[in-house]
Amino acid sequence: MTEHAGNPFLYVVVCAAGIADGVGTLITAAQERNWEVGVIATPVAMGGFFDTAAVEARTGRPIRSAWRSPADPRPFPPPDAVVVAPATFNTLNKWAAGTADTLALATLCEAPGLGVPVAALPCVSGALAAHPAYQDSLTRLRGMGVRIGDPYPGPPREDGARPRFPWERALDLLERP
Repeated sequence: MTEHAGNPFLYVVVCAAGIADGVGTLITAAQERNWEVGVIATPVAMGGFFDTAAVEARTGRPIRSAWRSPADPRPFPPPDAVVVAPATFNTLNKWAAGTADTLALATLCEAPGLGVPVAALPCVSGALAAHPAYQDSLTRLRGMGVRIGDPYPGPPREDGARPRFPWERALDLLERP
């Protein structure tokens, strides 16, 4: 763990997917497991995919989406773990390719080199999941030590409804040996 006061610190990276509005479920679950949480969002996710004011109130910290200037203080301590949920097709492919053109992607690119556990919960349609670049990206990310959850939405439930996004699964992936 990093040297900072309090509980271990979790970075939650949020991408622009329709289910991003449920990220509060992950934050609450992490806090119940004694994590402090800081949220980093892709620029597109900041455009109304989730309630930013509610997330900032829940974490007690500003959401990061843009680079800070070198003179600005760091708003978060170094991470003890990183989760990306929901992890979109675009983010997973850019991350695997080493593209760090946003703060969210740069954070993800750096995380494996920090030696902290990293978990991703993909939210990718079946059509996009069939793209060969996506499968190659998952293979590369797993090779980097990233712990990847089952794809969402996955198969429909027996009643035809869409399954609930497994937010807590990200924390379970971090806790595995």
